[in-house]
Amino acid sequence: MTTATEPIHIVEQGEGWVCVEKPGGMSVHNDPGKDLISVLSGTFGKPGGRAILQPVHRLDRETAGLLLLALDRQTLARLSNVFATGKIKKTYKALVHGNVDLSSQNPGTWDTPLSKQAGGRTDPRGKGKRQTAVTRYRVIEQSPHYTLLKIELRTGRKHQIRRHAKLAGHPVVGDKRYGSPRSIAFLKEHRNFTGMGLQAYRLEFQDQGKTVALKLPDLPPDTARLLREDA
Repeated sequence: MTTATEPIHIVEQGEGWVCVEKPGGMSVHNDPGKDLISVLSGTFGKPGGRAILQPVHRLDRETAGLLLLALDRQTLARLSNVFATGKIKKTYKALVHGNVDLSSQNPGTWDTPLSKQAGGRTDPRGKGKRQTAVTRYRVIEQSPHYTLLKIELRTGRKHQIRRHAKLAGHPVVGDKRYGSPRSIAFLKEHRNFTGMGLQAYRLEFQDQGKTVALKLPDLPPDTARLLREDA
Protein backbone atom coordinates (compact mmCIF):
# COMPACT_ATOMS: atom_id res chain seq x y z
CA MET A 1 0.00 0.00 0.00
CA THR A 2 1.38 3.41 -0.99
CA THR A 3 1.65 5.98 1.78
CA ALA A 4 1.38 9.75 1.58
CA THR A 5 5.19 10.01 1.49
CA GLU A 6 5.57 7.74 -1.56
CA PRO A 7 5.17 9.01 -5.13
CA ILE A 8 2.00 8.39 -7.10
CA HIS A 9 2.59 6.89 -10.55
CA ILE A 10 1.51 9.31 -13.27
CA VAL A 11 0.35 7.19 -16.21
CA GLU A 12 -0.27 9.92 -18.78
CA GLN A 13 -1.07 13.61 -19.02
CA GLY A 14 -3.22 15.24 -21.68
CA GLU A 15 -4.80 18.61 -22.39
CA GLY A 16 -6.27 19.67 -19.04
CA TRP A 17 -6.13 16.21 -17.46
CA VAL A 18 -3.84 13.69 -15.86
CA CYS A 19 -4.33 9.95 -15.33
CA VAL A 20 -2.70 8.42 -12.25
CA GLU A 21 -2.48 4.97 -10.71
CA LYS A 22 -4.32 5.18 -7.39
CA PRO A 23 -3.08 2.71 -4.78
CA GLY A 24 -5.61 0.44 -3.12
CA GLY A 25 -6.50 1.64 0.35
CA MET A 26 -5.99 5.33 -0.43
CA SER A 27 -9.01 7.64 -0.42
CA VAL A 28 -9.39 10.14 -3.25
CA HIS A 29 -10.86 12.76 -0.89
CA ASN A 30 -11.79 13.12 2.78
CA ASP A 31 -8.48 12.20 4.41
CA PRO A 32 -6.59 15.51 4.57
CA GLY A 33 -2.85 15.18 4.16
CA LYS A 34 -3.10 11.51 3.20
CA ASP A 35 -5.66 11.28 0.41
CA LEU A 36 -4.76 11.25 -3.28
CA ILE A 37 -5.64 14.90 -3.91
CA SER A 38 -3.54 16.03 -0.94
CA VAL A 39 -0.55 14.00 -2.09
CA LEU A 40 -0.78 15.24 -5.68
CA SER A 41 -1.28 18.90 -4.79
CA GLY A 42 2.48 19.24 -4.41
CA THR A 43 3.06 17.84 -7.88
CA PHE A 44 0.50 19.97 -9.70
CA GLY A 45 0.53 23.00 -7.41
CA LYS A 46 -2.24 24.25 -5.20
CA PRO A 47 -5.40 24.79 -7.26
CA GLY A 48 -6.68 28.34 -7.48
CA GLY A 49 -8.77 30.38 -9.90
CA ARG A 50 -9.42 28.20 -12.94
CA ALA A 51 -6.92 25.58 -11.80
CA ILE A 52 -8.40 22.60 -10.00
CA LEU A 53 -7.49 19.02 -9.19
CA GLN A 54 -10.68 16.99 -9.30
CA PRO A 55 -11.52 13.37 -10.18
CA VAL A 56 -13.67 12.91 -13.28
CA HIS A 57 -15.10 9.58 -12.06
CA ARG A 58 -15.33 7.49 -8.89
CA LEU A 59 -12.93 4.90 -7.57
CA ASP A 60 -13.53 3.28 -4.18
CA ARG A 61 -10.90 3.72 -1.49
CA GLU A 62 -10.12 -0.01 -1.54
CA THR A 63 -9.85 -0.24 -5.35
CA ALA A 64 -6.49 0.28 -7.04
CA GLY A 65 -5.91 1.50 -10.56
CA LEU A 66 -6.49 4.22 -13.13
CA LEU A 67 -8.10 7.47 -12.05
CA LEU A 68 -8.65 10.42 -14.38
CA LEU A 69 -8.24 13.88 -12.85
CA ALA A 70 -9.16 17.24 -14.37
CA LEU A 71 -6.75 20.17 -13.98
CA ASP A 72 -9.19 22.94 -14.94
CA ARG A 73 -12.93 23.49 -14.80
CA GLN A 74 -13.45 23.46 -18.56
CA THR A 75 -11.82 20.03 -18.83
CA LEU A 76 -13.80 18.75 -15.85
CA ALA A 77 -17.07 19.73 -17.55
CA ARG A 78 -15.95 18.26 -20.88
CA LEU A 79 -14.81 14.91 -19.50
CA SER A 80 -17.68 14.62 -17.05
CA ASN A 81 -20.02 14.82 -20.04
CA VAL A 82 -18.03 12.06 -21.78
CA PHE A 83 -18.57 9.80 -18.78
CA ALA A 84 -22.22 10.82 -18.35
CA THR A 85 -23.04 9.99 -21.98
CA GLY A 86 -21.34 6.60 -21.83
CA LYS A 87 -18.48 7.43 -24.20
CA ILE A 88 -16.08 5.64 -21.89
CA LYS A 89 -15.00 2.04 -21.55
CA LYS A 90 -13.75 0.95 -18.13
CA THR A 91 -12.14 -2.44 -17.67
CA TYR A 92 -11.18 -4.02 -14.36
CA LYS A 93 -9.31 -7.04 -13.12
CA ALA A 94 -10.74 -8.79 -10.08
CA LEU A 95 -9.25 -11.62 -8.07
CA VAL A 96 -12.18 -13.51 -6.56
CA HIS A 97 -12.57 -16.47 -4.22
CA GLY A 98 -13.16 -19.90 -5.70
CA ASN A 99 -13.20 -21.17 -9.27
CA VAL A 100 -15.76 -19.45 -11.47
CA ASP A 101 -17.69 -22.08 -13.46
CA LEU A 102 -16.71 -22.12 -17.14
CA SER A 103 -19.19 -24.79 -18.18
CA SER A 104 -22.00 -22.38 -19.06
CA GLN A 105 -20.31 -19.44 -20.73
CA ASN A 106 -17.08 -17.48 -20.84
CA PRO A 107 -17.43 -14.57 -21.12
CA GLY A 108 -20.34 -14.48 -18.70
CA THR A 109 -22.76 -11.91 -17.32
CA TRP A 110 -23.92 -10.92 -13.84
CA ASP A 111 -27.16 -8.97 -14.10
CA THR A 112 -28.88 -9.00 -10.71
CA PRO A 113 -30.59 -5.60 -10.20
CA LEU A 114 -29.03 -3.49 -7.45
CA SER A 115 -30.28 -0.59 -5.34
CA LYS A 116 -28.62 2.84 -5.37
CA GLN A 117 -27.55 2.34 -1.78
CA ALA A 118 -24.73 -0.13 -1.27
CA GLY A 119 -25.64 -3.14 0.83
CA GLY A 120 -23.35 -5.34 2.89
CA ARG A 121 -22.35 -8.98 3.04
CA THR A 122 -25.80 -10.01 4.29
CA ASP A 123 -27.74 -7.98 1.71
CA PRO A 124 -25.53 -7.06 -1.28
CA ARG A 125 -28.57 -6.24 -3.43
CA GLY A 126 -29.31 -3.32 -1.12
CA LYS A 127 -32.59 -1.93 0.15
CA GLY A 128 -35.13 0.11 -1.73
CA LYS A 129 -35.85 0.29 -5.46
CA ARG A 130 -33.41 -1.77 -7.52
CA GLN A 131 -32.05 -0.74 -10.89
CA THR A 132 -30.65 -2.61 -13.85
CA ALA A 133 -27.02 -3.61 -13.27
CA VAL A 134 -24.95 -5.49 -15.85
CA THR A 135 -21.41 -6.77 -15.33
CA ARG A 136 -19.57 -8.73 -18.04
CA TYR A 137 -16.68 -10.96 -17.02
CA ARG A 138 -14.12 -13.26 -18.61
CA VAL A 139 -11.87 -15.74 -16.80
CA ILE A 140 -8.19 -14.91 -17.30
CA GLU A 141 -6.55 -17.37 -14.92
CA GLN A 142 -7.45 -19.81 -12.15
CA SER A 143 -5.51 -21.26 -9.22
CA PRO A 144 -6.71 -23.83 -6.68
CA HIS A 145 -8.50 -21.19 -4.56
CA TYR A 146 -8.87 -18.08 -6.74
CA THR A 147 -10.01 -16.85 -10.16
CA LEU A 148 -8.67 -13.78 -11.94
CA LEU A 149 -11.39 -12.06 -13.97
CA LYS A 150 -11.40 -9.37 -16.62
CA ILE A 151 -14.50 -7.26 -16.05
CA GLU A 152 -16.37 -4.65 -18.08
CA LEU A 153 -19.13 -2.57 -16.55
CA ARG A 154 -22.23 -1.95 -18.68
CA THR A 155 -23.85 0.08 -15.88
CA GLY A 156 -22.38 2.05 -12.99
CA ARG A 157 -24.02 1.13 -9.70
CA LYS A 158 -22.20 1.71 -6.43
CA HIS A 159 -19.83 -1.19 -5.59
CA GLN A 160 -21.31 -2.99 -8.61
CA ILE A 161 -18.46 -5.45 -9.20
CA ARG A 162 -18.08 -6.23 -5.52
CA ARG A 163 -21.82 -6.77 -5.00
CA HIS A 164 -22.28 -8.90 -8.11
CA ALA A 165 -19.24 -11.01 -7.24
CA LYS A 166 -20.65 -11.63 -3.76
CA LEU A 167 -24.06 -12.55 -5.16
CA ALA A 168 -22.38 -14.99 -7.55
CA GLY A 169 -20.71 -16.74 -4.62
CA HIS A 170 -17.24 -15.44 -5.54
CA PRO A 171 -16.53 -12.35 -3.41
CA VAL A 172 -13.55 -10.22 -4.32
CA VAL A 173 -10.48 -11.31 -2.35
CA GLY A 174 -9.86 -9.03 0.62
CA ASP A 175 -13.22 -7.25 0.39
CA LYS A 176 -13.96 -6.26 3.98
CA ARG A 177 -17.49 -5.08 3.21
CA TYR A 178 -18.81 -8.03 1.19
CA GLY A 179 -16.36 -10.84 2.00
CA SER A 180 -16.37 -12.98 5.12
CA PRO A 181 -14.49 -11.94 8.29
CA ARG A 182 -12.97 -15.42 8.37
CA SER A 183 -11.41 -15.07 4.91
CA ILE A 184 -10.14 -11.57 5.73
CA ALA A 185 -8.45 -12.88 8.89
CA PHE A 186 -6.93 -15.84 7.02
CA LEU A 187 -5.49 -13.62 4.30
CA LYS A 188 -3.92 -11.30 6.86
CA GLU A 189 -2.52 -13.97 9.15
CA HIS A 190 -1.42 -16.61 6.64
CA ARG A 191 -0.88 -14.74 3.37
CA ASN A 192 0.23 -11.30 4.60
CA PHE A 193 -2.46 -9.80 2.38
CA THR A 194 -4.42 -6.79 3.65
CA GLY A 195 -5.55 -5.16 0.42
CA MET A 196 -8.40 -5.90 -1.97
CA GLY A 197 -8.05 -7.72 -5.28
CA LEU A 198 -9.79 -5.20 -7.53
CA GLN A 199 -7.96 -3.02 -10.07
CA ALA A 200 -9.20 -0.52 -12.64
CA TYR A 201 -6.61 -1.40 -15.25
CA ARG A 202 -7.87 0.11 -18.53
CA LEU A 203 -9.65 3.31 -19.57
CA GLU A 204 -10.69 4.22 -23.11
CA PHE A 205 -12.58 7.42 -23.90
CA GLN A 206 -13.19 10.02 -26.58
CA ASP A 207 -11.70 13.47 -25.98
CA GLN A 208 -11.97 16.26 -28.52
CA GLY A 209 -12.31 13.88 -31.44
CA LYS A 210 -9.50 11.57 -30.39
CA THR A 211 -9.54 8.15 -28.76
CA VAL A 212 -7.49 7.97 -25.57
CA ALA A 213 -6.59 4.46 -24.40
CA LEU A 214 -4.76 4.02 -21.09
CA LYS A 215 -3.70 0.72 -19.59
CA LEU A 216 -1.71 -0.65 -16.67
CA PRO A 217 0.70 -3.48 -17.51
CA ASP A 218 0.56 -5.42 -14.26
CA LEU A 219 -1.58 -6.34 -11.28
CA PRO A 220 -0.73 -4.68 -7.95
CA PRO A 221 2.26 -6.59 -6.48
CA ASP A 222 0.38 -8.03 -3.48
CA THR A 223 -2.46 -9.33 -5.67
CA ALA A 224 -0.05 -10.86 -8.19
CA ARG A 225 1.91 -12.49 -5.35
CA LEU A 226 -1.23 -14.01 -3.81
CA LEU A 227 -2.25 -15.56 -7.12
CA ARG A 228 1.27 -16.79 -7.84
CA GLU A 229 1.75 -18.39 -4.43
CA ASP A 230 -1.59 -20.19 -4.75
CA ALA A 231 -0.60 -21.84 -8.05
